Amino acid sequence: MKLLHRNLLIGIHDALEENFFEPNKVASRVLDSLLKRNKKWGSQDRSVVAEIFYNVVRWKKRLEYYAGEDLSPKNIYKILLAYLLWTKTEYRNFEEFSAFSVSEILSRIAQKEFPSKAVEYSIPEWLEERLKSELGANWEKETKALNEPAATILRANPLKIQPKALLKILEKNNIPAHQLEENSNTIILDEKKNVLFLREYENGFFEIQDASSQKVAPFLEVEKNMKVIDACAGAGGKTLHLASLMKNTGEIIALDIHSYKLKELKNRARRAGFTNIITQNIEDQNVIQNLHQTADRLLLDAPCSGLGVLKRNPDSKWKMTEDFLKQIQKTQEEILQNYSPLVKPGGKMVYATCSILPSENHLQVEKFLSKNPEFILQKEVNILPSSGYDGFYMALIERTK
Repeated sequence: MKLLHRNLLIGIHDALEENFFEPNKVASRVLDSLLKRNKKWGSQDRSVVAEIFYNVVRWKKRLEYYAGEDLSPKNIYKILLAYLLWTKTEYRNFEEFSAFSVSEILSRIAQKEFPSKAVEYSIPEWLEERLKSELGANWEKETKALNEPAATILRANPLKIQPKALLKILEKNNIPAHQLEENSNTIILDEKKNVLFLREYENGFFEIQDASSQKVAPFLEVEKNMKVIDACAGAGGKTLHLASLMKNTGEIIALDIHSYKLKELKNRARRAGFTNIITQNIEDQNVIQNLHQTADRLLLDAPCSGLGVLKRNPDSKWKMTEDFLKQIQKTQEEILQNYSPLVKPGGKMVYATCSILPSENHLQVEKFLSKNPEFILQKEVNILPSSGYDGFYMALIERTK
């Protein structure tokens, strides 16, 4: 990889400053904004910028060690230099690097030992302790996996296209890809490529969705003509998958507390050609009470720490706190308790998170079942980051009476 243009370096610097030192900034949106402002950059330059930006975010703590100081608005260029030296990226002698000692940075890189595992794996100290306590001997293996960049994965929409035909379209656009397995709608890109410009994306032929996330909707065991409630629908990735599995029959009620997310879901459903999705904003508890015991199936894709998806959202580990984790676990408990009455006797629900912590997953389900004997656990699945995909948890729970 080569970083040969100063304007790219300045762009990465400004994006890192915005991401780390301006409130409520998300890395993916910061990068999108940077690339939109610089439309003259070629595809290769854009790829270099994206890779360096995300890797510096991902490896911030280790890079701070190599640079010899914590990241601040004044030393972003030093952190960038440490990254370029560590990865042996070719670069020019930009004037922004002139005040820094290359030999000092290289000497720290050469040491090969770190003051702590938190530095080695580039995570906050409190998170190291949490992962150790909850994952036990597997914590290092899974933390290593979370530092691997995520692949771009698509889900073909069989209402509009078969996966083999989608692969041919991608090939024509110089986007090499393959099916996860035979007869699967899951398409994995062989390398990072932008697919959002494709006409087929605009026309709803496919969605971008990780392979682990694609396992949640089938886990709910939906059938044609059922009434299904997606109670934490968000922008609707799993809602659309449910609609596909139901062959655009029955009724899916997509609920969320954020109306802007449901608006995006409506647009995506229209694009994909689904007519069995109804969106409803949760304005008060009456919305929930009016749906008690009406659902054949209920999906609770609960808010969570997001620790299972650090591969694609590396900045979240720097914004997360122990207090946030405690609060989100309380919210999960409330969601299970408050939304489970929506399921009919004999119906089923799935509780899912994109976390790898037992305290957000199995232990939450265990606590819920102890308080609600009318529900029984049928099966549960843990997908760990070492699988190569996002970390996910899902539990299928049946209401018996």
